[in-house]
Amino acid sequence: MNILVVGNVIKDTYLNLDTRTEQLETDSHNTPWLDISFDASEHYFFNHNSSLGGAAISLEVLTKMGLSCQITNSDTHLNADGLVSTSSPVTYRYILIADSKSSYFAPSKRPLTKFTPPTSPIDYLYIDRSAELDNTTITQIKEYLADHNATRLIIYINSSNIRHIKSLLPHATLIILENTSHEDQPLLTSALKDTPKSKIIQLSDTSLSYQSIKEPLSLHRLDITTHLSAYSIAAATIVGGFALGYTASDTTKLARINVEHSKLNSSLSLSSMQDLLSNTPVRASLELTAASLMLPGKGILAADESGGSIKKKFAKLNIPDAYDTRRDYRNIFFTTPDIEKYLTGIILFDETAHQHADNGQTYIDYLTAKRIIPGIKVDQGLVTFDNSLETYTKGLTGLEDRLSTYYNEGLRFAKWRAAFNIRLSTSGDILTPTTHAITQNCIILAKYAKLCQAANIIPIVEPEVVYDGYYSLADNTKVTGQILDKLFIELQKAKVNLRACILKVNMVLAGKHYSHQPTPSEIGHTTAEVLRSHVPKELAGIVFLSGGQTPEQATINLAAITKCGPFPWPITFSFARALQDPALYAWSGDNANINKAQKAFLERVIANANALNTPS
Repeated sequence: MNILVVGNVIKDTYLNLDTRTEQLETDSHNTPWLDISFDASEHYFFNHNSSLGGAAISLEVLTKMGLSCQITNSDTHLNADGLVSTSSPVTYRYILIADSKSSYFAPSKRPLTKFTPPTSPIDYLYIDRSAELDNTTITQIKEYLADHNATRLIIYINSSNIRHIKSLLPHATLIILENTSHEDQPLLTSALKDTPKSKIIQLSDTSLSYQSIKEPLSLHRLDITTHLSAYSIAAATIVGGFALGYTASDTTKLARINVEHSKLNSSLSLSSMQDLLSNTPVRASLELTAASLMLPGKGILAADESGGSIKKKFAKLNIPDAYDTRRDYRNIFFTTPDIEKYLTGIILFDETAHQHADNGQTYIDYLTAKRIIPGIKVDQGLVTFDNSLETYTKGLTGLEDRLSTYYNEGLRFAKWRAAFNIRLSTSGDILTPTTHAITQNCIILAKYAKLCQAANIIPIVEPEVVYDGYYSLADNTKVTGQILDKLFIELQKAKVNLRACILKVNMVLAGKHYSHQPTPSEIGHTTAEVLRSHVPKELAGIVFLSGGQTPEQATINLAAITKCGPFPWPITFSFARALQDPALYAWSGDNANINKAQKAFLERVIANANALNTPS
């Protein structure tokens, strides 16, 4: 099997900067860059590695997969040590690494990739992500394909080449599509409108998915050389798997395995990938995402207030309820420095998910770049049952399509809330929630969770016993236990993978208006006992809602619960008002107060992260 790679060979020099920050300057995107005015003779590097990138990575991967491969107009080859070498001219790029972030110095204009028709037959022509093509070269490729019907074309598309390469798309057997910039989406949609989805493989910073495969596979590597290398390794492995006749499912798995195990100048051989594919149990991508959301010492921010909820919050402070004001409010939290140290995820409202940060990125992309997983509230609010004061949550209609859209936009988890009010008779008996209300809401939660997992999205199921009531700690203990029992029965009936499902639940409290309020210690022990008795050990994790408690009260009670650990599942917080209210009051609708508001927000986030570390 012969493959010709059309692309540029790039010489990458990696410079791991030392920790002296006075030689770095930060740009508007918070990325540290080398201050070129400093004296280089006084600067030191932890290490200085060089590597061939671009098309050379594809050459290395494909050759190690046992395929005959060459780069057009290049004598680049694998030497005796298994490393790629070349005597051809290359593009030089310097990669500065500081604080786990990479900055790039590269020529502003890449050299054009030349195409010389091969003298011997080739089975595949692969246009690499490094290729820089002009109309002349594209015409030459078209002419070659017209004269060689047996040669199949594979194209890598990204923002830098979509405008030039679109005329080749009808000739492609396979298209590898990298996430493109927001402004290129209309062009991309137009270019691919007649392309069958079965021909497209999607790559992003965090996942790889073939359109016919429901479950994407994680590509994320914290320690890989650069994200550019990850893209190149994944794409070349896909090309090799496709050429070797692997199924779509196994091709994507090979790509993930190669990305996860490759090192600088050292991708895996095909036999190594096959061994890992057959012998290593691979945790599903959904379970990995759920585990990432439940990392120890971090929590989840619930910034998903509906339009009605945020209107009420603003009205109390005479803040205008407008699109831009709501955006400015959410922007306070998302742009607070260092929140990625304390938060694994943020739940967004639909409006917010489509708004943009100051740097022009959508908030989805902005948070993802900060290593914060973006999620979305997908329920559509509460409605009453017929002839009843009890409620159920609507939103299942059209949910499958909405989840698919959300996933493609980069959202990776969702939340659905059901609310239960405890009401007592004059004699103290529990009137609500009724068995009917509990059952119907739990069935709905299970249907929602199953649809989420089918769309590769982690479901957070939230059955909330509302804090605003006159009931005792014992009443809440009984009701919360009943709800959890029924919820997990329905989740298991629906065949929901509990290892990829998170429970968001109320702390077991007495109602806000009850005469005898329990101590934090009583709340901690009771909540721990209820959860241990009613929640299966397989669950990915439990996050607590604040539910109208004061910020300080929620933190104290979280610490009291933590003190009753360890638990069979990770626990953390997913607060809304208990994190946001101090910042809201500090801001009060005036953007001159943003720094003050961010400081108040960060203090609450850190306080709750510290509460998770309370000794047992």
